[in-house]
This record gives sequence, C-alpha cells and structure tokens, in this order.
Amino acid sequence: MGIAIKRAYQKVEKEDGQRILVDRLWPRGIAKQELAIDLWLKEVAPSSELRKWFNHDPKKFNEFKQKYQQELQEDQEKQSALQEIKQLNHHHDQVTLVYAAKDEIYNHAVVLKETFDE
Repeated sequence: MGIAIKRAYQKVEKEDGQRILVDRLWPRGIAKQELAIDLWLKEVAPSSELRKWFNHDPKKFNEFKQKYQQELQEDQEKQSALQEIKQLNHHHDQVTLVYAAKDEIYNHAVVLKETFDE
C-alpha cells in the first residue's frame, strides 16, 4: 500500500489505483472523463489565502510548507479529508494524489504525501 503523487496532465495508468484530486480548483483544460478521478477532496487543499500568497514561488516553499502543515493540523475539514485518504490507502493497494501545479517539486501535493510518509 502506498501513496503517490501525479500531475493531472500526466497519463492515467492502471497502477495509479484510487485517484484523488487534491486541488481546490479543477485543472484547466481537462474533462472529467479524461482526468479519471475517483474522488475530489478540495477541502484538503491549501486555503485560498495561502495558495495565493505562495504563488508557486520556490523561495517561499519552506514557509508555505510550515503554514500548510499547520492548516492540516488545525482545520477540521482538512483533518476529515486526511482521514478519508488514510482509509482509502488502507483498503487499496495504491492511492494517487492528483494535482495540477506545473512545479513537481514545490507544491502542496508534495507536502501532503510527506504527511503520510511520516
């Protein structure tokens, strides 16, 4: 059992297992059938304020990560979404967290995956 992350614009593969969209906004230019997600947990995404502040600036990533982890710990909706991901991971061989950000290193899905790797 594992949790992986994958850009929404990458090819859907059988090995992805349960695909969960973890963005607050639907990825631009992708039809629902094309994305092939099993669940959309927008509440686990960073708050709009935090997302806008970060603006995908790698220089802000460490501070973004701390603030996002704090949101994950303190926000009840985010806690519920994390529990749902944990339950799916327990019942499926693979869970893939799908995100739209262009940067594959500095994004919220990386932080989310780390919370499950600990």
